[in-house]
Amino acid sequence: MARLLTSGDIRSLSRGLQITPTKKWGQNFVVDANTVRRIANVAKLDAEDVVMEVGPGLGSLTLALIEIAKRVIAVEIDPKLALALPTTVEHRAPQEHERLTVVETDAARIKPEQMPEPPTALVANLPYNVAVPVVLHALETFPSLQKGLVMVQAEVGDRLTAGPGSKIYGAPSVKMAWYAKARRAGSVSPNVFWPVPNVASGLVAFERIESPQANRVEVFGAVDAAFGQRRKMLRQSLKAWAGADVDAVLDRAGIEPTRRGESLDIAEFIALADAREAVGASDPRPQEA
Repeated sequence: MARLLTSGDIRSLSRGLQITPTKKWGQNFVVDANTVRRIANVAKLDAEDVVMEVGPGLGSLTLALIEIAKRVIAVEIDPKLALALPTTVEHRAPQEHERLTVVETDAARIKPEQMPEPPTALVANLPYNVAVPVVLHALETFPSLQKGLVMVQAEVGDRLTAGPGSKIYGAPSVKMAWYAKARRAGSVSPNVFWPVPNVASGLVAFERIESPQANRVEVFGAVDAAFGQRRKMLRQSLKAWAGADVDAVLDRAGIEPTRRGESLDIAEFIALADAREAVGASDPRPQEA
């Protein structure tokens, strides 16, 4: 069994490495062993899983994951933390440390060739400012990802799991629904972090679904247009995407032009994308030379 990091261990490691958590990379380290055990358990990992952990920091969650998974690929943007993590894991999990691989890069831009093997699960304490793009990029970039559990700002968790008609339903909700079924999986106290954040945190669990047979770029274009002006009716908000053919697109999709984006589910956004292609609407946005 790995020896998990305590609050005192985290501070001692930070002093030794001359590391101070930075707002630039949204660093809030988990200092409670019970919390990381809980995350590892709720993630429902098994001995065959290859886990992609984003932002491992000093290794709090890494140590809990490496006890269970076949392999943990830790993606860390901070070069000092990326360098220190293997030593920490080797010292505190001597029997499991060879299961760890560290990839020093930005998880929001990582490419398949940077990973030593395809990940099957995403488990991470995500920086609040990049949580949504990291999750969506991982799901798009790694079709092998079948499940995940991420700790995010509570408000972000609500947005990722919201349904149509909700005030917090938006582009992240629809895009997540393209890839996976997501649900809230619990809350996390601010007191388990160092430094203590001024926002509440929550867990979001997801399971991948078969992606729709549709043009994802077109669907996401409709989503971005609809929520870019969410207070406006679709007849107006979708002009940035469908141009002068917006009424024809809405009519073919069978969607009332007086509706607003927050009332549409993923199937209706797909219908809009299909209708735009069928109508042959030209893209009103400026084209690159």
